[in-house]
Amino acid sequence: MTKHLADHRTASEGGRLQNFLRLERSQSATAPRSLHQRPHLRSDDNPRLQHYLRIERGLSDPE
Repeated sequence: MTKHLADHRTASEGGRLQNFLRLERSQSATAPRSLHQRPHLRSDDNPRLQHYLRIERGLSDPE
């Protein structure tokens, strides 16, 4: 039994890889990388999170 015509894939010419490498090598690719690698700043505005962390640490009285 042969495959349907729609199931046959044509050979790739590497266009996806070429575009990926072009973006990686360009200067615009450094901005997302620097945003991804920056340290995550935590805020103390979330009281529920503070309570969960206090319980997890085994502290009985709130700070």
